[in-house]
Amino acid sequence: MSTSMGKKLGAEFIGTFWLVLGGCGSAVLAAAFPDVGIGLLGVSLAFGLTVLTMAYAVGHLSGCHLNPAVSVGLVTGGRFPASELIPYVVVQVLGGIAGAAVLFVIASGQAGFETAGFASNGFGEHSPGGYSLTAALVTEVVMTFMFLIIILGATDARAPAALAPVAIGLGLTLIHLISIPVTNTSVNPARSTGVALFEGGWAISQLWLFWVAPIVGAALAGLVYNWLGSED
Repeated sequence: MSTSMGKKLGAEFIGTFWLVLGGCGSAVLAAAFPDVGIGLLGVSLAFGLTVLTMAYAVGHLSGCHLNPAVSVGLVTGGRFPASELIPYVVVQVLGGIAGAAVLFVIASGQAGFETAGFASNGFGEHSPGGYSLTAALVTEVVMTFMFLIIILGATDARAPAALAPVAIGLGLTLIHLISIPVTNTSVNPARSTGVALFEGGWAISQLWLFWVAPIVGAALAGLVYNWLGSED
């Protein structure tokens, strides 16, 4: 029995909500917590775990994209109908905003709360490691490219289906371990948009890069996997 579009979109909304609340929440609420802060490794694992858990929870309903760039890559890779792309992107962004809104309400309940970046993505002076626009652009394109190669390969009909969420979740964890120092890791325009709206200012002015670079990287990966995964 096929899943209705409404249920697919509901699954994408909930999944993206969880990704932003869980991943960005780990950075905002737990990463710098006195004495027991989870640090870079903990935040990286949190993002990977959000995708891993949602892949098992809603993957059978919507495909568990949770990311406009993933949806684009699946379109160029021939795995997802272009006619469904815009509705998916809209609910992913709305889910990301909802996740950021809940996180903001929770975080602002602490005395002396300041957004302090609010897990936003940035380059230049807003890069955690002070990396340039060029470095950020290359990082986001390449990391999203590799993320889509992992997704397309792990979900290939010839791959062991039950293990696909594990590979994808661990892939996202590795991507964060590599690129948090450069851009605070986006590879997901919905994740970037949600928190940027609450940080405002510089985060919104730099948001364009975290739409353009992930979508370019994902689209290229879809085209490459069309060749790489084709049977000779």
